[in-house]
Amino acid sequence: MSKIIATKAIRGAHKIVARAKEDLTKAIDESGIDSPVAFPDTNYYLPFAYAMLGIKAQKAKDLLEILKYAESLLPPIPTENIWLPYLGPTLDAGMATLFAEEIIEVLKYSFGNAVTPTHDYWVGFTTDAILREQGIKLVDGRMPGFAAIVGAAPTNAEAVRMVRELQERHILVFMSAASDGKCIAQQLNEEGVQMGWETFLVPHGDDIASTVYALNFAARAAMTFGGITPKGIKEAREILLYNKNRVHAFVLALGDVDDEKHATAAGAISFGFPVVADTDIDQILPTGVCRYEHVVSPVAREKMVDKAIEIRGLKLSIDKLDIPVPYGPAFEGERVRRPQTACEIGGKFSKAFEFLRIKKAGDVENGKIQVIGPELDTVPEGGATPYAMIVDVAGRKMQPDFESVLERRFHNFLSEAMGIMHTGQRDMVWIRVSKEARKAGLLFKHFGVIVHAKLLKEFPSIVDKAQVTIYTKLEDVAMLVPEAQAAYQERDERLAGMTDESVDVFYSCKLCQSYAPTHVCVISPEKLGLCGAYNWLDGKAASEINPLGGNEPILKGQCLDPVKGEWQGVTEYIYQKSNKTISKVSMYSIMDSPSTSCGCFECILAVIPETNGLMIVNRGYSGMTPCGMKFAVLAGSVGGGNQTPGFMGVGRLYLTSKKFVSAEDGLKRLVWMTKELKEALSDKLKKRCIEIGAPDLFDKIADETITTDAQELAAYLKKVKHPALDMPPLM
Repeated sequence: MSKIIATKAIRGAHKIVARAKEDLTKAIDESGIDSPVAFPDTNYYLPFAYAMLGIKAQKAKDLLEILKYAESLLPPIPTENIWLPYLGPTLDAGMATLFAEEIIEVLKYSFGNAVTPTHDYWVGFTTDAILREQGIKLVDGRMPGFAAIVGAAPTNAEAVRMVRELQERHILVFMSAASDGKCIAQQLNEEGVQMGWETFLVPHGDDIASTVYALNFAARAAMTFGGITPKGIKEAREILLYNKNRVHAFVLALGDVDDEKHATAAGAISFGFPVVADTDIDQILPTGVCRYEHVVSPVAREKMVDKAIEIRGLKLSIDKLDIPVPYGPAFEGERVRRPQTACEIGGKFSKAFEFLRIKKAGDVENGKIQVIGPELDTVPEGGATPYAMIVDVAGRKMQPDFESVLERRFHNFLSEAMGIMHTGQRDMVWIRVSKEARKAGLLFKHFGVIVHAKLLKEFPSIVDKAQVTIYTKLEDVAMLVPEAQAAYQERDERLAGMTDESVDVFYSCKLCQSYAPTHVCVISPEKLGLCGAYNWLDGKAASEINPLGGNEPILKGQCLDPVKGEWQGVTEYIYQKSNKTISKVSMYSIMDSPSTSCGCFECILAVIPETNGLMIVNRGYSGMTPCGMKFAVLAGSVGGGNQTPGFMGVGRLYLTSKKFVSAEDGLKRLVWMTKELKEALSDKLKKRCIEIGAPDLFDKIADETITTDAQELAAYLKKVKHPALDMPPLM
């Protein structure tokens, strides 16, 4: 390999390790060797150090152990007159750099620093809750990989162009470090570009050390979704190989690449993440640690993204639609604020609905887009307009059950256009269009272009033809809405009458197996996927669309236990598809062979022995729970494809199902839940409480405002006479 690269990387590693030592020495002198150190809301301590060494660093003295190991990895800086094999020492230097950078960054969060790395638009450390939330996108393909951009582009316009290119390819972007005193995130901020997890643009910091956040994100992906528990060298190697094989990431180095950037890049290469630079630095072209080339330069900036995708081995398709604004999942989380709004549709501002219906093939003209009424460019700025989008589809395999599945996707389809903020569905839809999008030429006809193109692309096996008609006159919308509302009601009644007993087929979801190889979701009419994103109809539609995909039909077969929810066909399927790891699953039990969990669950159910009941905590709640563990700690035990009696990942709407842990007496076992979840599901839960003959149960379920202590919870339950206390023992 290049001696020049080795020299710069090793020299940079010495500098960063020395900086970490200086920062740590100062911190200990000021606050003491036993002072606590921690990143916010994580169960993984210093995630990179924990992943590689198994060290559970919680105090300053623990950082000394990590620093000592980093120093032991530092090779001597190469001399001018001696040539040696340099790849091994360079990779060691890269690892030492990442250990040191993590120490530097955690010290910024500790010892009462007034300004932590999380301020203004900088996000700093990624919490475990966000990691799992983003994991769903990695699993289902919305986010095929991530790019770490180090430095800054020569102009703000070039910076915007590059990140838009990555967003359109659905790639998550981490931003850190500076070139000529500026980070690319600062350039985007100056141009008013929305940044944050919801737009796939994550600004970590302008310090080179903040690059470690991208890499400890990758390390946690292996631990969270791969179920790897750090212990030593063997597990560290597994974590690095997991990233090489499953996490498709790369580094884009913009501007001057100094010694410290060389050192950090060497750390990224150990994960199998290649580096593409726009400046003329030495290259490492042979394959080995990375799948293909390790370092490629110089590459013209307009070709950097394509080159990085090529050498990382990513296969991507780009949605190129005939619309005047950028398009892709990265724009789905974009918010259009009131001052940025050109037009309001629906919500409290106007009458609006969206409706998909099946038609005979002869009644559908494929690709026909009509706008009947005023176009978007005629709506007064900041004003509102009536709106009805009626989509007629035809297909030999199209079924009435699929109407709602396809119709729900309008939200995703339209939200992925930059400048459209779409919320709700049916006749509860609310849309904002930004001034920037309208200025670019966005019209209602483009709504039709998007929906038509995406329906045919996403559902090719069931949609042969589609046409879209958009009405923007109030009298037309008012005349058409009764037909749509009647169809909504008929669908709801049909779905409500569907039970696990009324069907012969369940559906699997194996989308998460790319991250949790032993996990399989079994989706039934009364038990949705644990991520909350897939119900039985979704599974049925997906199976029709792609029979070889992640959703397969499971013939239930002979019922082995109707109480616990065991079927011969389901048991055999799970055993084969879990790599012969899981021999049995009880669909309705948390105690006997419960469903496995990956890391994408919306909520975690757990037994509280002191109360003879169950608690549930949702993702996003960072407080303590009565079982003595926070969500992040629970998730570390439950995820990774594990089957853990007494614990189970679930979708939040499963709480309202008649089959909710029915083997253990169902909803009457629920003794504690977060206030947020209780409020979100209040109407549905109150209805279920009435159905099970316990109308006052809802008010007896505690939340964190009452207590997070198991003993106090037991006393509260006794006071309110919660039914769980009189039920058969769970354990």
